[in-house]
Amino acid sequence: MATALKLGSRIRNLRRKQGLTQAKLAKKLGVSPSYVNLIEHDRRSVTAAMLIKVAGVLDLDLRALASGDEQRLMADLVEVFSDTVFEAHALSTDDARDLVASQPEVARSVLSLYRSLQETRDSLATLASRVSDGQETLGVEAWRLPSEEVSDLLQRHGNYFPELEQGTEELWQSSDLENHEVYRGLVDYLRRDHGVAVEVVRSGEERGALRRYDPSKRLITLSEVLPTRSRIFQLAHQIGLLTKGNVLDRIASDERLTTDESRRLCRVALANYYASAILMPYERFLEAARDQRYDIELLGHRFRASYEQVCHRLTSMRRPGQEGVPFHFVRVDIAGNISKRFSASGMQFARFSAACPKWNVHAAFLTPGRIRVQVSQMPDGSAWLNVARTVSRGEGGYRSTRALYSIGLGCSVDHARDLVYADGLHLESPDVAVPVGLTCRLCERDDCEQRAFPPLQRSLKLDENVRGFSFYAPVDE
Repeated sequence: MATALKLGSRIRNLRRKQGLTQAKLAKKLGVSPSYVNLIEHDRRSVTAAMLIKVAGVLDLDLRALASGDEQRLMADLVEVFSDTVFEAHALSTDDARDLVASQPEVARSVLSLYRSLQETRDSLATLASRVSDGQETLGVEAWRLPSEEVSDLLQRHGNYFPELEQGTEELWQSSDLENHEVYRGLVDYLRRDHGVAVEVVRSGEERGALRRYDPSKRLITLSEVLPTRSRIFQLAHQIGLLTKGNVLDRIASDERLTTDESRRLCRVALANYYASAILMPYERFLEAARDQRYDIELLGHRFRASYEQVCHRLTSMRRPGQEGVPFHFVRVDIAGNISKRFSASGMQFARFSAACPKWNVHAAFLTPGRIRVQVSQMPDGSAWLNVARTVSRGEGGYRSTRALYSIGLGCSVDHARDLVYADGLHLESPDVAVPVGLTCRLCERDDCEQRAFPPLQRSLKLDENVRGFSFYAPVDE
């Protein structure tokens, strides 16, 4: 028990707080000073009888020694240490365990300080959301992550990069991909123009890598678990890195990408853009999208692309004079974290806090693989047609892990009739639209059964004798 809980350091701290020497504590406990010294250095176990004596002398709360309390405190501290604010210190689970065992009050103080930090962040985030136009904040920045900085860069460019589009069109012409199977055409192009070989390897041989490029061997290896469409995408991605590095570097040199991690992530995002443009050439894809009324699954079959890749590509149809429907796009995991976002439609997303739970991008997890259509109305009266479906990642065998995401794609109802998903919907009827907000704190709707926080505009008023469908929604007198 003493080893597991490291009671020695606790006893030493309590003794010092009360101004006792080891000799004085030993006299009160009826033991020798050397025995107290051994206990305080965890070299002697503390018997139940001795623990009771120590608790009486030092006013030690034995309930605080229960493993459940200690485990909860340690779990909270581990979560705190995972925050980016502690990133430079590389704190580990062992560090958290040692701090809880030796200095539990210090550990609780760290938690208290962290909660204050979170409250400050939330206050700044709320202010930023209020002064934001959905694209840039005015003097108040979010807690900046590389993914956030790259998302903002894509937004500034309208998710359209003409130099990369031109590069893919030149590749199609020079490699005559129109008259060849695309995968074989890319393999031949890499061998002929760059001296790079492509090899498909067994799962596990590349230590979990689905694609790996070895510049010294001029070799690209692809995992056998990748379907053909994913092999095409990975080869196209690598071609983008090999042939458009100067373009990627120039775009990624944007001064608002503040870290090397952001710039590297930007290069990856742009190479993915290039790969999508190879799979789905601009003019051919836009023509097909219009003909098929933006049926995502049919477009995926025609261009041998995944559901998520098609949704991505639809947001990049922004060539001046050849624009498609202006879409917004978001990718959410089952915990509600937004890992990708872009909006050409004008719809705003939550940048700093959780998104509205009534949005169908969350409900899609209830029916995996099934498309859910929703007409959403924001508090300002704007209405949107939103399409959501889950996608999974992980192409391995029985024991492979799979990640589940929900992909949301949508547009203003002004463009809804261009989409097959609007068929049968009475868009003009107010009963069709689902009331959706940006975040709970910024949404003024009182009659929301899923409200998690009180609105920013009103103070919290509770009547313990009256219960409505939400603690934060007023009840008519």
